[in-house]
Parts: sequence; C-alpha cells; structure tokens
Amino acid sequence: MKMERNVSRSRRKTPITGITTARSEKFDKKIWHRAYRHAERQRLHTNPYSFPRHHFEFGAHAWNLSKDGKQYWGLDVTASLMRK
Repeated sequence: MKMERNVSRSRRKTPITGITTARSEKFDKKIWHRAYRHAERQRLHTNPYSFPRHHFEFGAHAWNLSKDGKQYWGLDVTASLMRK
C-alpha cells in the first residue's frame, strides 16, 4: 500500500485578497490596540462617565494597516490563485 503525503486541500471560497504583499496585520493591530487601551484607561481614570473614544482615532481603519484593504480578482481566476 502506497503512503501519500498529507497535502492541504484548503481553498479560498471567494477570489478576494489583500492589496499588498504583507502576510499579516498582526503587528499593526497590536500597536493600535495598545494605544486604544491606554487612552481608554486614562479616560476612565479622569472621567469615567464620558463617552468612549472611537477606535478609528488610533489607526484601526483598514486603509491604515499593512494590507491596505482588499481587492476582488474577478470571475476568471485560475485554481493556482485560489490556493491559500
């Protein structure tokens, strides 16, 4: 009996991906979450009944992160592009 390698068969469901070649936005998210938590902690110490700040003030918008948003490839996508 021939043993085969365990090959991943995961595929994208829709032809959408990040615009740049950045593999992850983990570092960007880590930085802005830290800034947001710091500002909220300060706000709660000074005036606990004030409204919370919006997270877009700290760079949480998709266009400010490494991947710079997403793009749609269209309908004529090859199988090699749909691999993860």
